[in-house]
Amino acid sequence: MTKTKLLIIGWREWVALPDLGIGKIKAKIDTGARSSSLHAFDIQIVETPGEPSPGKRRVRFKVHPIQRDTINTVSAEVDLLEYRPVRNSGGQTELRPVILTDIELMGKRWLMELTLTNRDAMGFRMLLGRQALKGRFLIACHQSFLSDSQ
Repeated sequence: MTKTKLLIIGWREWVALPDLGIGKIKAKIDTGARSSSLHAFDIQIVETPGEPSPGKRRVRFKVHPIQRDTINTVSAEVDLLEYRPVRNSGGQTELRPVILTDIELMGKRWLMELTLTNRDAMGFRMLLGRQALKGRFLIACHQSFLSDSQ
């Protein structure tokens, strides 16, 4: 039986979300969170009228990928996977839109589920939760931005 060597990441890392047009966003690695979330605003659900598949719902939203910067804005529109109840850090449950998108970290690229919510008051624009990390990385909780050095 061959074991895959897992890459080591820090408690915060720079990641890319290429399908959303985000080349670099700072993410907090949060093993206490099951799902991953992205700061989004102006979230709108759009019904597609027929092509390519009738009645498919999409979500249109904007992102400020850089913390404390409201000038640089990325707009995106992708398929809506579903709505899911998620308990936020304050213990409140909110119904969030969920999308599937590619993420890049440490030279790896994979498809992940991402919930959209307003994270303006939070310290990070993105949380990377357990589901996205499982079987891919080990976390060095005392280090940061290892993706820049490896």
